[in-house]
Amino acid sequence: MNEIRSYKIAIIGQGYVGLPLSLEFSIYFPVLGFDINTERIDQLNNGVDVTLEADIKKLNESLKKYEDSNGEIGYKGTSELNDISDCNIFIVTVPTPIDKYKTPDLSSLISASKMLGEIIKKGDIVIFESTVFPGCTEEECVPVLEKYSELKFNEDFFVGYSPERINPGDKVNTLTNVKKVTSGSTKEIADEIDNLYKKIIIAGTHQASSIKVAEASKAIENAQRDVNISFVNELALIFDRMGIDTNDVLEAAGTKYNFLKYKPGLVGGHCISVDPYYLAHKAEQLGYYPEVILSGRRVNDSITKFIASKVVKLLISKSKVIKNSQTLILGITFKENCPDIRNTKVIDIYNELEEYGIEVDIFDPWANKLEVKHEYGVDILDRIPDDKKYDSIIIAVSHKEFLTLDYKKMKKENSVIFDTKACIDRSLVDARL
Repeated sequence: MNEIRSYKIAIIGQGYVGLPLSLEFSIYFPVLGFDINTERIDQLNNGVDVTLEADIKKLNESLKKYEDSNGEIGYKGTSELNDISDCNIFIVTVPTPIDKYKTPDLSSLISASKMLGEIIKKGDIVIFESTVFPGCTEEECVPVLEKYSELKFNEDFFVGYSPERINPGDKVNTLTNVKKVTSGSTKEIADEIDNLYKKIIIAGTHQASSIKVAEASKAIENAQRDVNISFVNELALIFDRMGIDTNDVLEAAGTKYNFLKYKPGLVGGHCISVDPYYLAHKAEQLGYYPEVILSGRRVNDSITKFIASKVVKLLISKSKVIKNSQTLILGITFKENCPDIRNTKVIDIYNELEEYGIEVDIFDPWANKLEVKHEYGVDILDRIPDDKKYDSIIIAVSHKEFLTLDYKKMKKENSVIFDTKACIDRSLVDARL
């Protein structure tokens, strides 16, 4: 690393990606974590992280280090743009979701670029980590930075792209333990950015040949996983018609040395169910319709309807009246043992069942009730009621708390239990994905 240069880093966005990144860099540099959510910043400055991604001890140590050193090293959160104006490295980790038409929503990314354009100075570097389509950084973000800064790209300021690889809730494959792809707008800047990340990434870095290559690498990481899961989800649809258990088939096939052991399931979250649309969007702009990627998306999106209709069919087979029957869905987050509800597909099961006239309760000990209400307009239970029994129970997320529940105590006579994760004793369930 260029030891002559003194870095002061601002990380834009203090969520699942930005906060862990801030804390790692704060070991070596002064870091200001910027977020427009003032409540989030207040929580962080008081040592509270509702995402459960941060090491709270590390957060508090870094906050104290910043205070004791008078901002020479350590971490502090802020919502004030003026606070980060004297930084020289800006790392953007804002969300890049899709809209209701399943096209890229770059509004937060463009807003962040506009904001940074108002404060960047000669020699500053802006590094983007948000998932985008190949070409987005240079085609969409750079012109905004140039316009609002009135500085010249690659003469006055520089950019890089280093895709995030955070896996929410994963305490093994953490930020520092996963190799980091880096890139820069010039060879010199690419080297500088690569050396910057090498400071914190134990697993090492991979310097891509261009920003566009780095962007594409992120897009295909999750598109590949999405397509593989769509294959086993399609198998689940086929094997259901055959009356055989998908997990039994996968267990048998998995005895071959080169069989990939993907499992069927709900594909939600901020990456796998979103990133393929970014790649498809760019492909369609270039006149190519991506058959495999989009067919995989259609299969994965269809699984929620299959689960809902399968539960209804099972209820009918047990002579249950569907209208006003009572269902308990266990889990609302997009994955197990994690509070992240972004783009969860469980809500689609909820909506499908409600269309059948079924009364649906949701319980999730990991999810924030207020966040679920704000995001999806649904009230979830504080606890599983002792005085209520259900006609059907759907295990949507395999939280550790659900693995030891007394399911017999929770269900009515002739009730249905559907296990989407194949996570409990199969003798208890009527069907599983």
